[in-house]
Amino acid sequence: MSRRPQRYGPGRGDLVVVLDCSDLEQAAEFWTGVLGYVRDEEAQGTYQSLVPSDGVGVELLLQRVPESKGSKNRLHLDLRTRDLDIEVARVRALGATVLTAEPVVEDGWTWHILADPDENEFCVIQPGPEYWDVK
Repeated sequence: MSRRPQRYGPGRGDLVVVLDCSDLEQAAEFWTGVLGYVRDEEAQGTYQSLVPSDGVGVELLLQRVPESKGSKNRLHLDLRTRDLDIEVARVRALGATVLTAEPVVEDGWTWHILADPDENEFCVIQPGPEYWDVK
């Protein structure tokens, strides 16, 4: 696969997001399904690299760790979508757990907080219509 990583700064390097997990296979299966990513290579020890299927964009590097998640994430992923209910249902079917009983609504944006199989939090967000008009 041709690989063109997401760069940051003027030629400084590649942007990679690292996500801790307890089971590389389970995490890879979940996040490739959620993001439409593919495994960049075979898992190597405690790491599994996931990249966009077209090879362009941010790499998600799964890192197996022995400890379980302790508290709220200090960094999380947001998945922006045009249809909150459909996207939440899709990621739930892949193994996510919804953590919010009702959607959060703020400044015209609506979202749910979810957790992956390792309890890492992420949000599925439906921006207001003006967000899509600018894209």
